[in-house]
Amino acid sequence: MELNTIKDAFDRVAKKQKLSCSKTQEVIDQIIQEIEKALEKILPAHDPESELDYKTVLSDIRTTLKDIAPLSQLEGTQKELNIALSKYSKLLEKSFNSDISKAYRNVDFDVHTVNQIIAGHFYRQGLFDLGDCFISEAEEPESAAAMKSPFLEMNQILEAIKSRDLGPALNWAANNSEKLKLNGSDLVLRLHSMQFLEILQKGSTDEALKYARSHLTPFSSNHMAELQKLMGCLLWAGKLDPEELTRQFCNLLGHSYESPLSVTVAAGVQGLPSLLKFMNVMAGKKLEWLSMKQLPVPVELDKEFQFHSIFVCPVSKEQSTEDNPPMLMSCGHVLCKQSIMKMSKNNTKSFKCPYCPSDIEAAQCKQLHF
Repeated sequence: MELNTIKDAFDRVAKKQKLSCSKTQEVIDQIIQEIEKALEKILPAHDPESELDYKTVLSDIRTTLKDIAPLSQLEGTQKELNIALSKYSKLLEKSFNSDISKAYRNVDFDVHTVNQIIAGHFYRQGLFDLGDCFISEAEEPESAAAMKSPFLEMNQILEAIKSRDLGPALNWAANNSEKLKLNGSDLVLRLHSMQFLEILQKGSTDEALKYARSHLTPFSSNHMAELQKLMGCLLWAGKLDPEELTRQFCNLLGHSYESPLSVTVAAGVQGLPSLLKFMNVMAGKKLEWLSMKQLPVPVELDKEFQFHSIFVCPVSKEQSTEDNPPMLMSCGHVLCKQSIMKMSKNNTKSFKCPYCPSDIEAAQCKQLHF
C-alpha cells in the first residue's frame, strides 16, 4: 500500500495544528497582558485618596479586548485546521477498511488449543502473573504447571544475562551440552567466551587466562579461529545475544523460537487486506462466506510464514486437504483426488491428463505425502 500520500496529509494536519496552537497562545498572551495592565491600574486604588474610576478601567479593558477580537483571530486558523482534518479523515477511510470484522468467518476452533497458545505466549514473554490469571479464568489449571515451569527457568536465565550474570546460563548449557551439540549449536562456546571477557574486563588477566585454559581449550580443535580472535579482541565484550539462548532453549523444549500467537497474529495482519478486498466483492453473499470451510482465494504470505509445502489442484484450484489429497498420475502430473474421481466418473473409466495426451487410470494413481 502506498503510504506517502497519507503521510503528506498527516504532515499537513500536524502543521496546521501547530499554527493553530501558536496563534491561540498568542491571543491568550495578548489577553493576559491587557488584564495585567488593568490590574496595575486597579491595585493602587486601595489608597483612600485615589480617585480612580473602576468603571472607566473596566470599560477600557472591554474596549481593548473587543479590538483584539480573539475569536475572530482564532476562527481563520481553526477553520484551516478543520479542513485539513476533514480531508485527512476522508483519505484514511478511503485508504483503509475500518471494519475488519467483515473478514470474520465461522471457524471451529479447538478452544483448549487456543488457550494453550495464548497462555504459552504469556509465559514465553515472562508475563507469569498474567499467564496464571488467564489459565485460571480459562479453567485449565491442570496445564499451567507443565507450561510455566520451563519458561520460568528460561526467563530467570535471561534476566541473569541482562544483569551480566552468566552463571545460570552456563549451568543450563552444561546440563544440556550433548543435546546442543547434536543440534549443531555453539552456544556453550559463546557463553564461555562471554564469561572470559567478563572476567577480563574486571581487570583480572591471570584469572581470565586460567578460565580460558579450563573452559575454552576443549573447543580449540574445532573453533581455533574464533578462539584466536577472542584472545586478542576485547571488542566482543557484552555482545552475547540473549535471543540465541532463547532459540536453543525453545529448541530443546520442542517449541518454536517465535511465539505461535505472535506468528498467528502477524500472518493474520498480513493476509487481512486480501480477505477484506474479497469481502467487498462478496458483499451480498455474507452467509456463503461465513459457512466456507476453505478460503476461495489464495492469500500470499511472506516466506517466514510458510512452514510446509502445500499443493493447489490445477483443475479445481482448491488446496489439497486430508480428505482431498494430491495424487500422482502415471504420467507424472499431479491432481487432487476429487478432480481425478470426477474426471474418471468415480473410477469407472479412464481419462485424458489435462496436461499431456496420456490416458490415466484412477486406480493407478498414488497419493503424495509432503
